Amino acid sequence: MKKLLMPSGIGRRTFLQVSAGGLVTASALGRFNPASAETYDGFTWISPRGSLEVLDDYGLWAGKKMGYFGDLEFDTQPGPSDGTATVKFVDVGQADMGYPSPGIFSFAIENGMALKSVFHMGARDTFSLAFRKGEGSSDLKDLEGKTVLLGSAAWQSIVDPMLAVQGVDISKVEYVEAGWPTWATALQAGQGDAALSWEGLRAEWIATGLDFEYWLGVQHSPLFANSFVVRESDLEDADRRAFLVQYLRGWAMGLEFAYHNPRAAVESVFEEFPSLASNLGPELGTTSILQQINVYRGDMDQRAGWGDHDVEAWQVFFDTIHELGQISSAVNAEDYVTNELIAEANDFDRDQVKADAEAYTLSEELEAVDVEEIQAHLFDQAVSD
Repeated sequence: MKKLLMPSGIGRRTFLQVSAGGLVTASALGRFNPASAETYDGFTWISPRGSLEVLDDYGLWAGKKMGYFGDLEFDTQPGPSDGTATVKFVDVGQADMGYPSPGIFSFAIENGMALKSVFHMGARDTFSLAFRKGEGSSDLKDLEGKTVLLGSAAWQSIVDPMLAVQGVDISKVEYVEAGWPTWATALQAGQGDAALSWEGLRAEWIATGLDFEYWLGVQHSPLFANSFVVRESDLEDADRRAFLVQYLRGWAMGLEFAYHNPRAAVESVFEEFPSLASNLGPELGTTSILQQINVYRGDMDQRAGWGDHDVEAWQVFFDTIHELGQISSAVNAEDYVTNELIAEANDFDRDQVKADAEAYTLSEELEAVDVEEIQAHLFDQAVSD
């Protein structure tokens, strides 16, 4: 199996910077020492996708619109499309919270980054595999000897464990880095046999004419999806910890609001990004968010609230990727994931948030969207068993 490495020329003593125009450059580490700073000098959350113009972060935009973050000041950045940037930026202080997949988080652990997951967004597995119509399979072992297309080479760390837990011999699977955002069009053009996707994205792909069939992790995978990670040292600083609690509470309230009124959450994202509204429209926007709510909530009856980690499940994940060689040493999950902020982050008036959601006045376009009809067809693209 190929081992994931830092991109050429970027080691732990350098970090990437993104200019206002999107130019990515490397600079020497040295201006920031997380352990010595008592308060955040501008808190930054960084996306793993290279773009913020998606519906995935609806909890943030809904919470921001509804005032759930209070007077908290923070920045939200897309980062470069390099799959590992979301952890590298946090590690060196260029950002303060990242949103990596579990596989990318394992890359951080393997490379000695002192990061900790504090809020588990994706309780279920959001990841899926897209196939051209009529070419999908419900048995992923059929991918042995075939090619999977990725937007970033780093995404191999996402797909390997997803395949391995389904009994696939991953040494027999080829990966091709087809680039962001072109890996899906490469699949449509016949350049591979499958492509990595995720909930929410498959609705967005329909809007661009990319209509595939899918093996859906949310239906079949025992794994889970992305979480929010911070520097471990920030949890030891009282001021920073208090900031993190308030910030995560804003997210939790936004997620709760969207659960009660998903169309209002769509509207909050569309107001932030009008071009996304034009590209998707109300129905596909609502479809995207409904797909993601299913992932983010998981089995909420078994969770301590939004962001709660199932530590036992994380231990199984770490044990699995150790067996695969994705990490070289065995990992104790409790060293890298924590629920210490979850009770405080979920300490809000749920009845009031529900009332806010129910009282929200939708635009005519979103009012016309039939949520129940979309729910009834949410998994129509799934490959038949």
